Amino acid sequence: MLHLRIMAPADLTEDVLGALDCDDSVSSLAVMRGAAVRPPGDVVTANVAREAANDVVERLRGLGVHQCGSIEIEPVPTWLSRRGFEAETRTPGSAADSVVWADVAQRSYESSELNWTYLSFMTMATVIASIAIIADSQILVIGAMVLGPEFGAIAALGVALVRRRLVLGILAVRTLVFGFAAAIVVTFVLALIGRGLGWITLDDVIGPRPGTAFIYTPDKWSFIVAVVAGAAGVLSLTSSKATAMAGVFISVTTVPAAGNIALGMAFGVGSAIGGSSLQLLVNVAGMAVAGWAMLALQQAVWSRVAIRRAKAMVHPRRML
Repeated sequence: MLHLRIMAPADLTEDVLGALDCDDSVSSLAVMRGAAVRPPGDVVTANVAREAANDVVERLRGLGVHQCGSIEIEPVPTWLSRRGFEAETRTPGSAADSVVWADVAQRSYESSELNWTYLSFMTMATVIASIAIIADSQILVIGAMVLGPEFGAIAALGVALVRRRLVLGILAVRTLVFGFAAAIVVTFVLALIGRGLGWITLDDVIGPRPGTAFIYTPDKWSFIVAVVAGAAGVLSLTSSKATAMAGVFISVTTVPAAGNIALGMAFGVGSAIGGSSLQLLVNVAGMAVAGWAMLALQQAVWSRVAIRRAKAMVHPRRML
């Protein structure tokens, strides 16, 4: 179940109430006249089944509520309501499978913002990855994978393609390019310092590394894993289940590849730079393509559910 809080001018309140009251997926509805100060107007609250959230939000957007007021959406983690249970039962689809596109779009914009926090996490993850390569430590590689913040921007590429948001796509590409570039440059400088101090040697970069050799030797499995991980990650982001994200982070070799590129640059090892660059490209491309495909599939499925729901609203018994 989702909780909606709508702030709208008084002249729109009756239209908002009508748009919500006519929907069987809305289980509770309240209005507080004159409660809104900025913008001046009324506050309307409602509980709605997650499966119907897109239709309800689009109806409110059609009234122009988002332009002169606000629409806030938040999940209700625990609730006890007979009417709420009946509303979810009547609404086609499953709450766990449903996609709230307004939420997905907002999170995509937030994940695609190039800021100091993103750059800091990316840089620290890449530095840890480079240390993992030097020490040939799989544990440190996993830590670097989990710390890397790049998946949100990669998933945003799929959202931009499916929802046709050019600005979001540009922001995501910019964040990925500048993020990886900054992390590689900082790690490269630190690797040069380590080389000068004698802490890192050429043998650490080109010597046998059975635990981390996969970082610079991409193959067909690299792309397959990236595709599966990308699809799983997007599914976790769009559904109400977020427990799968740790597995997604650990499965892909983006940050470790960036760390190996920096080490290769510091020691002039072309094979390390080339292999790791290909690994990075394969993983980013695989996840982006898989994310786009998964989102396109979800949009197609939920478009059919929306059509079914629109027909069912004409004959409410069909929704049971």
